[in-house]
Amino acid sequence: MSKNVCMFVWNHFTNDARVLRECSSLVEAGYNVDLIAIHDRKNPQLKKKEERKEGFTVIRVNNQFPLLQMLLGAARRVKKSIPLQLLALVILGLGLWKLTVITLLVAVLLGLFVTPKARTFMVRGYIASQMVKYGLKKKYDIYHSNDLNTLPQGITCAKILRRKKLVYDSHEVQTSRTGYNSPIYGIMEKLYIKFTDVMIAENHTRAKYTEDLYKLYPQVVHNYPFVVKPELSQSVNLHEKLNIPSTEPILLYQGGVQVGRGLDKLIEAAPLFKRGVLVFIGDGRIKPQLQKMVKEQGLEDRVKFLAKVPVEDLMHYTKNAYLGFQVLNNICFNHYSASSNKLFEYMMSAVPVIACSFPEIQKVVESEKVGVCVDSHDPVSIAEGVNYLLDHPEERERMSHNCYQAREKYNWNNEKEIFIDIYKKLA
Repeated sequence: MSKNVCMFVWNHFTNDARVLRECSSLVEAGYNVDLIAIHDRKNPQLKKKEERKEGFTVIRVNNQFPLLQMLLGAARRVKKSIPLQLLALVILGLGLWKLTVITLLVAVLLGLFVTPKARTFMVRGYIASQMVKYGLKKKYDIYHSNDLNTLPQGITCAKILRRKKLVYDSHEVQTSRTGYNSPIYGIMEKLYIKFTDVMIAENHTRAKYTEDLYKLYPQVVHNYPFVVKPELSQSVNLHEKLNIPSTEPILLYQGGVQVGRGLDKLIEAAPLFKRGVLVFIGDGRIKPQLQKMVKEQGLEDRVKFLAKVPVEDLMHYTKNAYLGFQVLNNICFNHYSASSNKLFEYMMSAVPVIACSFPEIQKVVESEKVGVCVDSHDPVSIAEGVNYLLDHPEERERMSHNCYQAREKYNWNNEKEIFIDIYKKLA
């Protein structure tokens, strides 16, 4: 009899390659899988329930808290039309009125003073409660929480309200990552992992870090992509799409446009490149800032931007590149310890990399001879790595050929056996 798996992820599940691989592999192995994600109110085309071609179901919960929206809407209208002092006097004069009226007015007053942080907390709590609701709708045998922000939902379903197995799949270092500076994350993780049956980490550097913190060495499942052979399929012509002369090499960064990924350093390095056009494929918080930087420096002909593309189409863009960048900055242990799916995506497309000299990334790049490691904090060092590959096309071709061999080693077809074995032992 096949086992039922409920997986949680705190995103819209539109570009999450790792979760897609894990769900697909579980289906292949005979499990019934439901993935509970978050709906995007800004994207009405996104389905709240989606039957994926890979054989699993995606359920997206509401990311709007209706009561809170109503409360804040009323508060805004009151604030525009009635002075706060007058409103306070009205409430004081309501001693003999019905309690419901007082409650309503107090709620509106509270709405006037709800801070952005409190609002975020309330919305996140609402989303989490919706996830738990759907997580209890079926008889699941195993619950799977991706990252710390879905672990409370997993614990609630698997350990508090039911007695089932719980997998904690930590894609990031929760106690040292950008945007997660509060010590509360470490306190929460230390408490929560006591309820889990298995913890998964992305590589051994991160597993050792977890062991030092919590005396627990997680199972390791590397973030390798599916084996693809984009050289056998039709590509998207990036030169034509971005109006780049065919003689100019494309120097590619693909992925999230976020803080700490060395993207500002790439733009600073761009004027030092002997040839080529720097292309960013992706979206993110600092994209407008980078575009402004390019405009101010007059680099519009040397730097181009393209919106993110679906993960299944990305390889058709990647293979246009002469080289790819993975230049994370060492701003937290999460970056320093990354294996980086991006590195392996370049490898699948036989694109050599200019990479940061961090342990997991450097180990692969130098042992497989698929690129050049540089000081990712220094635009001059980045430019030297780029210019070396521009000046030595024969070396670049050797590295490209090495990618074909390396991708037979660093791929999900091999790694998924480890992942499925974890589930077999749980069951």
